[in-house]
Amino acid sequence: MTAAPRLPAYALFAGLLASAGLPLYIHAPKFYVDEYGVSLAALGTVLFGLRLLDVLQDPLLGRLADRLRLRRGASVAVAVVAMAAAMVGLFAVTPPIEPLAWFAVMLTIVFSAFSYLTVCFYAQGVTAAVTLQGKGHLRLARWRESGALLGICAAAVAPLALGGHGGFAIGFALLAIAALAVMRREWRAAPVAGAGFLPVLRDRIARRLLVIAMVNAAPVAVSSTLFLFFVESRLKAPGLEGPFLLLFFLSAAFAAPLWGRAAEHAGARRVLLSGMVLSIAAFGAAVTLGPGDTWAFGVICVASGAALGADMTLLPALFARRMARVSPGASEAFGLWSFVSKFTLAFAAVALLPLLESGGFRAGGSNDAEALLLLSLLYGAVPCLLKAVAIALLATLKLDDTEDGA
Repeated sequence: MTAAPRLPAYALFAGLLASAGLPLYIHAPKFYVDEYGVSLAALGTVLFGLRLLDVLQDPLLGRLADRLRLRRGASVAVAVVAMAAAMVGLFAVTPPIEPLAWFAVMLTIVFSAFSYLTVCFYAQGVTAAVTLQGKGHLRLARWRESGALLGICAAAVAPLALGGHGGFAIGFALLAIAALAVMRREWRAAPVAGAGFLPVLRDRIARRLLVIAMVNAAPVAVSSTLFLFFVESRLKAPGLEGPFLLLFFLSAAFAAPLWGRAAEHAGARRVLLSGMVLSIAAFGAAVTLGPGDTWAFGVICVASGAALGADMTLLPALFARRMARVSPGASEAFGLWSFVSKFTLAFAAVALLPLLESGGFRAGGSNDAEALLLLSLLYGAVPCLLKAVAIALLATLKLDDTEDGA
């Protein structure tokens, strides 16, 4: 009989992965500008190219994860070591080549390892959840996403707490060792072979969940792309970006287990829809803000962060539960899931920033009322519309009671 998974181990490993995700976009560009004088334009170009590569390789990494499923523990260890070494190289090693090139090489390793590990980790969760009593997919998601959100919070403040970016890199390497150790036993439950992408794409519910994931991720992609501009130019509150981000992700971390518990009693879809409505209320309120409305924006960060906790916990649980039925191997399925989730980030950057610039907005400069109104509408109103579409798609999705309970 397969032993039940140790849920704290999943939380710690999720924290490791999350530490290499969004915080990297916060820390790395500024570090290379300050330390090596690399231009923001050059860094932005490299980041977009790497993000595009990252999006395109996810389905392929899903297939690789399935091919290596019987050696998953060993392949995960290699990927974790590579990711940790690249993180140290990025922040704690003086570039032995031109800094922009070194930045690109290190981030390519980090992104590729991160994507492979994410696919393996979520696919393993499908195997692990069936051994849990009760609503296993929700229980596992509650621990996993809470750990991920706490990892984001910790990584966001780590450079300050650990004496700089070099300390952050060393701390990340130590966390990687700990996460490998506690998860070592969990990879022994070998998943079944995947059946490729076709069973996922042929299944009506799976296709709808993938579309919902893409549309539902778009509001956060939009707000993330415009967040710094909104705080600096609309709120006139430069310097408060970090505290607002921390407040946002702490709210998500504290809310995630509460959403999970509620879903175990009331059903995942109903609770997720409630979180989506809360998100619309928060984004809609942001449109009305102006200079000095920092306390109101703090409340919006709490509300939108709490809503994100529902998105991160319940939607992956619904997808995992469906995959346990139509594609038990799940590696390729989560390669597709990762693809649609990341695609929105790349698309938001390409679509929104030129639109904002064409509307007369200038970052860090003086902007007229029309440009600031455009910024507010893009930051608040567009996410509301996208979230409303996601609500309609989820509300009309036909799930049986077992799937809704996850």
